[in-house]
Amino acid sequence: MSKIASVAARQLIDCKCRPMVEVDIRTEDGYLGRGSSPTGSSVGRYEAAVVRDGNPAEYNGQSVHSAVDNVKNIIGPAIVGLDVDNQEEIDRRMIELDATPNKGRLGGNAIYSASIAVIRAAAAARRIPVYQLLAGGAVKTVPIPSFNIVNGGRYGEITLAFNEFLVVPYRAETIAEAVEIGVKCLTALGKVLRRFLKAEPAVGRSYGWAAPSDDPDAVLGLMREMLDEIGGAGKVAFALDCAMSEMHDAGTGRYRLKGKDVPGDELIDYLKELTEKHPLVFVEDPLDENDWDGYAKAAGRLPRTLVVGDDLTVTNMERIKRANELGAIQGFVLKPNQVGTITEALEAHRYASERGLISIPSGRAGGVIDDIVMDFSVGLGASIQKNGAPRSGERIDKLNFLMRARDTNPGCELSRIDHLIKF
Repeated sequence: MSKIASVAARQLIDCKCRPMVEVDIRTEDGYLGRGSSPTGSSVGRYEAAVVRDGNPAEYNGQSVHSAVDNVKNIIGPAIVGLDVDNQEEIDRRMIELDATPNKGRLGGNAIYSASIAVIRAAAAARRIPVYQLLAGGAVKTVPIPSFNIVNGGRYGEITLAFNEFLVVPYRAETIAEAVEIGVKCLTALGKVLRRFLKAEPAVGRSYGWAAPSDDPDAVLGLMREMLDEIGGAGKVAFALDCAMSEMHDAGTGRYRLKGKDVPGDELIDYLKELTEKHPLVFVEDPLDENDWDGYAKAAGRLPRTLVVGDDLTVTNMERIKRANELGAIQGFVLKPNQVGTITEALEAHRYASERGLISIPSGRAGGVIDDIVMDFSVGLGASIQKNGAPRSGERIDKLNFLMRARDTNPGCELSRIDHLIKF
């Protein structure tokens, strides 16, 4: 047994320089677990709440002192004395303390940071990495990283409907080769964009290249040129995070696409054209987070790619269950902070994997160094992982994590995903 002796918390900042909660849990036998919750650039309506202070005089209202105080004054006293090996008991205790559907009283950012600190303290007490604790033993694979190298959204006069354009080195032989391919793709695409724009390309908000066109097909065409530059055809495929809730008009039910407002059926038809023209491993969030019927249509009409939920599923087992029963997804993006505890994220993963759905672990735009999602990626044997562009420290840290895990675990190899490829 390794009981919690103390709980501390503080305000730090994430990679976007926004305040975040960090929690320290120290056990009676001296082991330390530390956790902090990343935050997305946009937080979906069904995600665990991020409690901020709203004081315009500090970080434009984004400070998190109230969430820190909730850890110190409410969560801490309630979990001191509990055994860090009892992750589920501790997480359930925090959920009960909050007693809201979305962790809006204490804050998902407070609860999740504490939940991470618990599992890290448990792993420290056993003197093993967290991923080994999650795996229940030796790990055999590391996931194929995917790289968000073109960032969509609104950039000046350009509005590129789809949010992320990713490269997936799905036929790399090793994790070292997969990482090198990601770096080469980012550099080569910069060269292609300079020719296309006749100017220096801008860096996007997620550190990939900023949208060069409002036409997703044109962007994918430029990415094909990038593959020609590096000789990557047949070894590198693409993926899309459409994030279409950001482009959805709830009043009309239409989506903004290439300067027009189109109905969901037309959007699905356009995606079908893209999947027939380009090698797309998965398409994430092709419709609004409330369009359950539209997702089911997309899953049926896009046979050459995997339809994956993120805003739709928010790592929530009940929403994943509903999507699965509708035949609306073939997988989901695993972001533990969306649901707010380690226990709930693991439940969502188990439910999905038992039904043949893939889990794709992913960090958040407001990322952190030493993100627990990497332990999920390796410990749960994920096939694919979502990464940002290999340009900023917290994103490069994730790639180094994978290469280090491969090197320190004899017999560990890069995951193979040929069984997932549908194009």
